Amino acid sequence: MGETDVLQHPRRNLGNRHRAQAERFVKLATRDPDNAAQNLGWAEQNARQAVLYDFTDERNWRCLATIKTTLEDEAGLHIVLEDLFVVLGRESERLDQLKGVELLSIGCELLEAAFLADPLDAEEWFRRKGESDLPGFSTRCKLLDFTDQRANIIYGRRLEQIRRAGHDDLFIDLVKHLLAHRPANHELWLELGRLHERRDETEQAWLCYDHVQSLRPHHAVRDEFLTRLLGRMDGKEKQPWSGPSVETRKEFLAKMIKLTPPSFAKDVVDDGDGEIFNQEELRLKALIAAGDGAEAFFLARSLVTSGEKWADEYLLQAKEML
Repeated sequence: MGETDVLQHPRRNLGNRHRAQAERFVKLATRDPDNAAQNLGWAEQNARQAVLYDFTDERNWRCLATIKTTLEDEAGLHIVLEDLFVVLGRESERLDQLKGVELLSIGCELLEAAFLADPLDAEEWFRRKGESDLPGFSTRCKLLDFTDQRANIIYGRRLEQIRRAGHDDLFIDLVKHLLAHRPANHELWLELGRLHERRDETEQAWLCYDHVQSLRPHHAVRDEFLTRLLGRMDGKEKQPWSGPSVETRKEFLAKMIKLTPPSFAKDVVDDGDGEIFNQEELRLKALIAAGDGAEAFFLARSLVTSGEKWADEYLLQAKEML
């Protein structure tokens, strides 16, 4: 796991520690006007670290936005709000609110309005939204952008609340959008696989566990599932089973490709020197060049599943981009 991945998994203790430090420096700035600028600088640095370590705590965002307002740093406040809206799914209407607006006077109000509509704490979010809002949430969820890892974590926790409330089918439907946008979320693949296994949906469970093992080869969850499956066959007529058919796997991967965000990669007919390659390889080259790691990952996996060994190197490149 890279440094960015580590930082983007919430670490509440470090977030609390840095926020407390930021609040101390703000108090020092108030008591000591002569050194206010220096103390507010230290406060801002600690507040930024608090958000970095725990983006799921509204107090950390509120602390940083308040300090930016005190410093009259309108550009910095704009960045804070824009980053929050990315964490909340990069909703275009919210991002449009930031255009041409004098943020120093209303920036903190926008922040509080966002938290009121979309609490970062998953349990609080579910308590406020309740069962009646689930259809609206489902529609909205399918329009949001979850390529940011933090957004994937926030909405993954919300979907877990939905699953715990007994809405398994809705969880399965929506979680695929998160995974299509960020297929490296092996924890979410694992949770989905376990749900399919509990529902005796063998092929779907295997496909999920297969993704986990592909992303984390040292986690032999696919092999362990197969062992459990064969163990349940003891005492019955044993039927060899090693996974779903190639066609089933390809169909599953094709559906995931359709759920990925719109690609910026254009269809390519040659490599620029007039040399013609197969269209799948050209598509992979274009996706990787455009930075579309998610779609490249699913396409390369589909090709490898079909026996196209040449796609292995592109699969590795796509994995590195996730």
